[in-house]
Amino acid sequence: MAGKLKIGVLASGGGTNLQAIIDRCQDGSLPAEIVLVLSNNPGAGALERAKKAGLPTCCIDHREYASREEFDRAVVAALRTAGVELVVLAGFMRLITDIFLDAFPGRIMNIHPALLPAFPGLHVQKKALEYGARFAGCTVHFVDNGVDTGPIILQAVVPVLQDDTEETLAQRILEQEHRIYPRAIELFAQGRLRIEGRRVLIDPPLSPDPTALVNPPLEG
Repeated sequence: MAGKLKIGVLASGGGTNLQAIIDRCQDGSLPAEIVLVLSNNPGAGALERAKKAGLPTCCIDHREYASREEFDRAVVAALRTAGVELVVLAGFMRLITDIFLDAFPGRIMNIHPALLPAFPGLHVQKKALEYGARFAGCTVHFVDNGVDTGPIILQAVVPVLQDDTEETLAQRILEQEHRIYPRAIELFAQGRLRIEGRRVLIDPPLSPDPTALVNPPLEG
């Protein structure tokens, strides 16, 4: 892909993943340019982070639209006007319609704070703890017309500790989100991602670590 990848980041909340992407763009390690930060929430901290970084911002309040389709048309128009090539959902708390998907086929990413396909949707740390999962983590995936069902790009794993709360587990997962989301965007910018059915192939492939993870440890 010639030049820097033009990305649009959509966020509804504080924007910590946005900040991780901003930092990587600013230090030159991510070959991308954020051309628009868009939120459906006028009070989103993500908008303030973007303004502080000197980035273009836009707020499209979903409450002003009669349907999801009308809202998505407005969002798509803003992204196209900005010249966005990849849409990055970073805590964007709206379900998107086929209008949005059709406008950016294979060019919408999301990050989810669980190891998909386990625990889609909301309150995932609570679910992991209640289920007694030994591992949790986060997933970057392409977006399709389901809820957290799109092809998986990258995942990071953290052990669930015996004394974990929803808050402590969520914080450790968030640290990994900040690592893998910029990396997934980098792979896209390098033209290394290819969707085949439900799989995302990386070309050339990354070198895997074949070491098995066990939690709790077998010894001790």
